[in-house]
Amino acid sequence: MNFDFSEEQRLLQKTARDFLAENAKLEVARAVLESDRRYDEALWNEVAEMGWLGAVVPEEYGGAGFGHLELAVIAEEVGRSLAPIPFSSSVYLATEALLVAGKPEQKERHLPKLATGEAIGTLAIAEGPGSLDPSRVQVSFADGKLSGRKLPVPDGDIAHLAVVAARTPDDASVLALVDLNGSGVKRKPLVSIDPSRSLAEIEFSDAPAELLGGSGEGAAIAEHVLDRAAVLTAFEQLGGGDAAFEQTREHTMERYAFGRPIASFQAIKHRLADLWVKLELARSNCYYGAWALSHEAPELGVAASLSRVSATEAFELATQESIQLHGGVGYTWEYDCHLFYRRAKLLGVALGSAADWREKLISRVSETH
Repeated sequence: MNFDFSEEQRLLQKTARDFLAENAKLEVARAVLESDRRYDEALWNEVAEMGWLGAVVPEEYGGAGFGHLELAVIAEEVGRSLAPIPFSSSVYLATEALLVAGKPEQKERHLPKLATGEAIGTLAIAEGPGSLDPSRVQVSFADGKLSGRKLPVPDGDIAHLAVVAARTPDDASVLALVDLNGSGVKRKPLVSIDPSRSLAEIEFSDAPAELLGGSGEGAAIAEHVLDRAAVLTAFEQLGGGDAAFEQTREHTMERYAFGRPIASFQAIKHRLADLWVKLELARSNCYYGAWALSHEAPELGVAASLSRVSATEAFELATQESIQLHGGVGYTWEYDCHLFYRRAKLLGVALGSAADWREKLISRVSETH
């Protein structure tokens, strides 16, 4: 098997990197973080025009018809730029859920809008602190109506469509599609460590909804969607970790102490080398995850867990070392270190913590032996 990307996919990655380097500089993320805006609408529209939002959406539904390998390289560049857009919520979660479990009429109704950016989607599972477990949700779904509370919901304050994990009166696990601009829906923005990516609390009071997938299948579908999203989010974390590492390396090359760059001191060399190894190990696991996702391989559960744990740890270490090796200025608002640190912390718990995914990994490996 080949764990590397093709020449065409590398070209797509370069195109994405060049575009985001020009249109999504860190100043764009900072501008959203320091304002009342929830995301950068101009960048969102430009990304939609590039066709990235519909990368894996079939052409018959208005998408580009690419595969998940192409989406993975785009995700890495989105992560590198810290783009303040609801890319992961809409593309990795809502779109994937529809692709996995949507009926033809549901796909025809929603996927074209998601692919063009006309609609923003999200997945609502969490109901407060704790592990993200689709089998323990309390929101109810009965007679085509949703009731209950979800929080935090990624980009829930700006999304138009949500896939919501719920339970029926006979305790069957389901997923429901709900229009967040419809009746019976109240939304409240939440404060998070990374204001350039929004979170919300959503209250449903007999909100009209429709079933996505079959009754009793909700937890299994949600678990599968989370595995797929974990691989893509890992690539986003990998891109962010690479950018934080490069920023730190450049700083240590330019900062002088005792007449020479601090990068020449052995203690700094060792820390940079350890970080590089951590990122490369994460990259290897991400490639494994991308292969499993693109081939719908039975190993996807294990591969997703591996990529998620390793990418989370690598991104967080990269941002911690960035602050430390920048010295006193690394803690200041004016430097960009905290932008990466914030995103690392947010993505680190977005689909469940690294500890949760480590438990999944142990369980899944045990099941195969």
